[in-house]
Amino acid sequence: MKNYRKLLVCLPLFGLPFLMSEINDEASPSFPQNFHTEKEMAAFNLMLSDTLLPELTNQLFAGSGVCAKCHDFDTLGVASVDVSGEDVNLISDWRATMMANAAKDPFWRAEVSNEVLLHPQHKAAIEDKCITCHAPLGHFNAKHIGMEHYGMADLEADELAKDGVSCLACHQMSADSLGFLFSGNVKYDTFKVAYGPYQFPLVSPMLTETGYKPVFSEHISDAGICAGCHSLITETIDYDGEFTGGTFVEQATYHEWLNSVYGDSVSCQSCHMPNLDKWPVFLVTGAMTDARSPFYLHELVGGNVTMLKLLRDNIEQLGIKASVDQFNEVIEKTENMLKDRSIELELELKDRTADTARFELKLSNLAGHKFPSGYPSRRAFVEFLVQNEAGDTLFISGKTDDNFEVFGQNDSYEPHYQNINSEQQVQIYEMVMGDVNDEVTTILEKADHPIKDNRLPPIGFTTSHAVYDTTSIAGRARDDIDFNKNNNIEGSGSDAVYYNIPMNGNPGLLLVTAKVFYQSTPPKWMKSLFESSTPEIELFKTLFNETDRSPTLVKEISIIADAITKNREKTGSNDFVTVFPVPTNDGILNIKSEYAHQLKVFSINGQLIKEMEKKKGIYKLQLNNKGVFILFFKNISHAGPYGRAGRQEKGQVQIERVING
Repeated sequence: MKNYRKLLVCLPLFGLPFLMSEINDEASPSFPQNFHTEKEMAAFNLMLSDTLLPELTNQLFAGSGVCAKCHDFDTLGVASVDVSGEDVNLISDWRATMMANAAKDPFWRAEVSNEVLLHPQHKAAIEDKCITCHAPLGHFNAKHIGMEHYGMADLEADELAKDGVSCLACHQMSADSLGFLFSGNVKYDTFKVAYGPYQFPLVSPMLTETGYKPVFSEHISDAGICAGCHSLITETIDYDGEFTGGTFVEQATYHEWLNSVYGDSVSCQSCHMPNLDKWPVFLVTGAMTDARSPFYLHELVGGNVTMLKLLRDNIEQLGIKASVDQFNEVIEKTENMLKDRSIELELELKDRTADTARFELKLSNLAGHKFPSGYPSRRAFVEFLVQNEAGDTLFISGKTDDNFEVFGQNDSYEPHYQNINSEQQVQIYEMVMGDVNDEVTTILEKADHPIKDNRLPPIGFTTSHAVYDTTSIAGRARDDIDFNKNNNIEGSGSDAVYYNIPMNGNPGLLLVTAKVFYQSTPPKWMKSLFESSTPEIELFKTLFNETDRSPTLVKEISIIADAITKNREKTGSNDFVTVFPVPTNDGILNIKSEYAHQLKVFSINGQLIKEMEKKKGIYKLQLNNKGVFILFFKNISHAGPYGRAGRQEKGQVQIERVING
């Protein structure tokens, strides 16, 4: 077979519409409908005029459309693929991210317009600062050519600026002062260069096609690339709109990372741009080059599920250059980031009397920065639910209403808790901004200091670190003896919350469930924003109210607390397995066993209805029909008790007469 990799020449994207035209002209009804794969058709659709990435250039930068010619999906399947031929192109991963759409983000635009509305005398400074990081290709080129001010009106007229944080916003960044400049102070090399991670880049195709020379530099893999925008300090104003001379740390994700165990070994890119590691990638069509490794996927996901859904659902209206499928992929990866790589939970019954059950919930941060991190609207909260053996709710803290607001909060803000004794108390991990009069504010220019900051620190975080002044803990969390501490030693990256649940004499089994939810745009913050009115706020308000705003479930854990006096007949409890409630009114049974087992469910006449393999821990069983059922458990763990309830053989136990009413 011929080596088509050697025979094919680089085919720029501007040639593909012509190729498509010829295919269509020669096509006949006898051709199969699936002549092109779904990926190919998706790529073709994204080459239409309304979804084409900008191929514009200014004096400093080129748009992502220029890079897409070689780094987008290759319909021929020979470039930007791994050794197995799977597509791993950079553009498809990036174009549906918040980074790609930073300049079109309607929440950001609404916030900028609100700051300007409230303080019009600072319009130039506000817009200039905000655009610096959200539309760097416009802002820094404007500064390069000597413009004094580059504002929102300039952004509206600049299609290249609307490319957001695109390729050269990072790959043209200078190594000079990297990691030492913040708040949008970024240095760019002014000659046509694109820094990359490979020591011997193939210069000719890229230089010829784009005018930019690929150059190896270690700094492109340095976390300092993120520092310029992800540590942001703003100037504070008083109630008269006058600058106080003070400053406020709006976000310090980079500094939070420095104040952690990850600063010496795990960079931002390690998590947000996963490395394929041992899987090399063929990058260039027609070039006789070896596969390159390592290869960093440009997934760039964070935690902003709500805004990604809003962008996906309003692609045409917002001028987004990505497909629904690409957004769905980014949303799935974002949810996975939150669920798999954010926090861990531990839940334990500490003690139990007829009056009170006391539980310890421990949250441990897995991220390389605070959780949550970034823009101060973001928060996480704990829902803590206790149910009796009949499934009735005995206690719930942290439930939400129809507007996804957390029930029981104080009007201003909810403090940090070490002990929770009431449903009116809820643990919310967040940063609350205070103005010069120590009043809560959501206006960045008014922010003077954090009233509360109990966001979970990363492992290794200490109050003695050189950057603690930008990453400080504020409010009651400072006095919490186990907040970021183990045996009074800092750096645990964890927090323990104790829930004291009134039992009112109830001795029975308890099902206890703790859930941690994440919100990037919580209702309390939005309520403050929507009190103002600008065209940008009204547009965002309309889109926001039509979006799925449900909080993202980050982590869930359940335990069953044994009854003070066991009632085996009622609960179906024994040394091997616990089943409750018995009977059940909704057909849902809670099952607990520390031993791996098989479960068979029979009707009263012996018909097998359901079979489950290798179950362990706590799980739910749904009985879909009413009646009487027989549950048959078999211990397959080769350890532990055989059980002593009902009919038994080696490792087997039968619990009869489970009634679903």
